[in-house]
Amino acid sequence: MAKQPHVLGVVLAGGEGKRLWPLTRDRAKPAVPFGGNYRLVDFALSNLVNGGYRRIAVLTQYKSHSLDRHIAQTWRLSPIFNNYVMSVPAQMRHGKRWFEGSADAIFQNLNLIQDEGPDYICVFGSDHIYRMDPSQMVEQHIESGAGVTVAAIRVPRAEASRFGVVDADSQGRIREFHEKPRDIHGLADSPDEVLASMGNYVFSTKTLVSAVQQDALDKDSEHDMGGNIVTNLVRSGQAWVYDFSRNKVPGATPRDAGYWRDVGTLDSYYESNMDLISVHPIFNLYNLEWPIHSGLSMLPPAKFVFDEDGRRGTAIDSMVCAGVILSGGSVKGSILSSGVHVHAGAQVESSVLMAGVDIGRGAIVRRAIIDKNVRVPPNARIGVDLEHDRARGFTISEGGVVVIGKGDTIPE
Repeated sequence: MAKQPHVLGVVLAGGEGKRLWPLTRDRAKPAVPFGGNYRLVDFALSNLVNGGYRRIAVLTQYKSHSLDRHIAQTWRLSPIFNNYVMSVPAQMRHGKRWFEGSADAIFQNLNLIQDEGPDYICVFGSDHIYRMDPSQMVEQHIESGAGVTVAAIRVPRAEASRFGVVDADSQGRIREFHEKPRDIHGLADSPDEVLASMGNYVFSTKTLVSAVQQDALDKDSEHDMGGNIVTNLVRSGQAWVYDFSRNKVPGATPRDAGYWRDVGTLDSYYESNMDLISVHPIFNLYNLEWPIHSGLSMLPPAKFVFDEDGRRGTAIDSMVCAGVILSGGSVKGSILSSGVHVHAGAQVESSVLMAGVDIGRGAIVRRAIIDKNVRVPPNARIGVDLEHDRARGFTISEGGVVVIGKGDTIPE
């Protein structure tokens, strides 16, 4: 039997997530809850673990307590085979400074690579929603002899300025890498599309170590994995592209194959959550052949009580997690995380309620994201009059979604 390559997973989880404020006011972006039961970081970690890569370092920095606790409590792998998912804060090994970019984060943690001694390193972002078998990407990387392989997906050309854009030849070698271009040509076979980097890379270890060491000496560098490291490797002819559409995940259907969403804004985060509750969601949380792993709360089952006119506990086209009590309230097209309580006569529509939210009697909540442990007073109105919501200091997204931060107080 052929010897399996030794692969180390490195998950970049230090993102501040300014565009997700106030959801990132008290936590790092990868720790933001998603889909009722999960955190954003769970998707990258699940893909690596399901793909057979179970030695993973999660590099953290910004307001990392919530993320560190989640990893410690949820991602405890068996030590018998030296498997681990470990949270690694900024250690200041090169002076009293924080990470100055994603490439600098790896440079400051080269000791992890030296201790593990891997043949290849998967460097994955931690804030996207997708399923992917990384072993297929590693296999292509080895066969091509590349120094780095960049996972890419087709996106509309109009959205190119949000991504690193790849220009590759017919063999897959990357000719140019454009970081968030404002104007760029589309693909030859589809002028209205471009190949966007997913923020997932496979490196040969020697290539990555050498690249970040050289980058650390460049005082003009922004120390970014895409804009600096990959761009430099493109210039030296060592970069290849991996077409994400070729990735085959067990249990995937033609409808959800190739699904990938960047949830970096409040509207994209909201829309991705809303997709989960459609009749036939594009992203299928129920694919048990490639599960998304997360912590299991020790809570009782959800409960729906009362069956009287004006006082009926119902949920339609919604996802309801453990510990939820619908005490005579009505929920439509929404996601209710663990421990949510909806009281009599309350109406919740097209909303995302995080753990511990309490919706008072007769309150109405529409098109809203309400973070953990918020109490909505009886008869309150949220999402009904956006100008009134704005005057009360609530965040309103460009798409008109009302966002209330963790633990915020809503006046009676």
